[in-house]
Amino acid sequence: MNFAARTQTLKPEGAYDVLARAQALEALGHNIVHLEIGEPDFDTPANIGQAAAEAIQAGKTHYNPSAGIGPLREVIAQDAGQRRGISVRPSQVVIGPGAKPSLFFPTLALVNPGDEVIYPDPGFPTYRMMIDVAGGVPVPVPLLEANGFSFDLEAFDRAISPRTRMIIFNSPGNPTGGVMPKADLEHIAAAALEHDIWVLADEIYSRIVFDGRHVPSIASLDGMLERTILLDGFSKTYAMTGWRLGYGIMPEPLAEKVSLLLNHSVGCTAMFTQVAGIEAVTGPQEPAEEMVAEFQRRREVIVDGLNRLPGFRCRKPEGTFYAFPNMEGTGLTCEDLANRFLEGGVALLPGTAFGRHGAGFLRLSFANSTENIHLALERMEKVLRDR
Repeated sequence: MNFAARTQTLKPEGAYDVLARAQALEALGHNIVHLEIGEPDFDTPANIGQAAAEAIQAGKTHYNPSAGIGPLREVIAQDAGQRRGISVRPSQVVIGPGAKPSLFFPTLALVNPGDEVIYPDPGFPTYRMMIDVAGGVPVPVPLLEANGFSFDLEAFDRAISPRTRMIIFNSPGNPTGGVMPKADLEHIAAAALEHDIWVLADEIYSRIVFDGRHVPSIASLDGMLERTILLDGFSKTYAMTGWRLGYGIMPEPLAEKVSLLLNHSVGCTAMFTQVAGIEAVTGPQEPAEEMVAEFQRRREVIVDGLNRLPGFRCRKPEGTFYAFPNMEGTGLTCEDLANRFLEGGVALLPGTAFGRHGAGFLRLSFANSTENIHLALERMEKVLRDR
């Protein structure tokens, strides 16, 4: 069967592949600790679910504007703007079924075939896929362990060309847990302003940060709000992965184009989930804060345990719920070691699932219980001891 060229490079996210293999082993009777999937292991707070149920009972189950309902756009504009120290108008907010439409559709709206797009490597696999689908030229820039997994700025500067149309980055970052410091954001912003380049800032983990850390937003820098697409959503902060509710903040002309792409693809986002989103933003924030506090406690357990494994070293992630240890000291490839760990009862991801610069690393999600994290570490130690 002949398919369009834009589909030829599409691949599934590595987490889903490992999950399928782990489930196949479980079907044979194996016990697996799941550290491969990137979603909170908490239930959505009850007040959010109640708001959705009441919305359904009230008949809020019909079509609505493609860009989202006005009340949700208004509360996001106020809340997201206040958290980042910027002024956001509701007309700049576009609601989508999940955050991925705010990755794909701005890229489709801005990137022409042959345009170059800079993106982080290792990074979220969808970045590379959406660049390919748009016909753009992917230009990976390494994230440096020694720089807290921020861009290799020398490589970034070399990557800029007259054909660069967009720069994508993720802070706090998946898979590394790194937060880009303000000085690095200023470096990126200066290049974007000098060369008239768009920036897509994936800030989906912006509220899952540790040690009281503040995550700077590039949109708050002078001149950047007019050329930045901010991506955020409800999946991580409010444990709403299955609700499919996210948003982008962008200049109005781009918001209008993205709304049209939504209109002709998904139509609109379910109204009752948007009502739930209003409750999430305006209701009690303690459940989200308690979840982050628990992730911080688990971070200590997993990082300490990983640093005790022979051949491992692991930086403390500054945000997200991922540890990204360097395992080069084992003398194995990350793919080989990930396979051995799976056979030993621990599902995790090789760093190369996030790009070639992820070689020598593994990604472990600590969105699992402390008990299971301890069990996973014990099994990993046994695999390393018995090899």
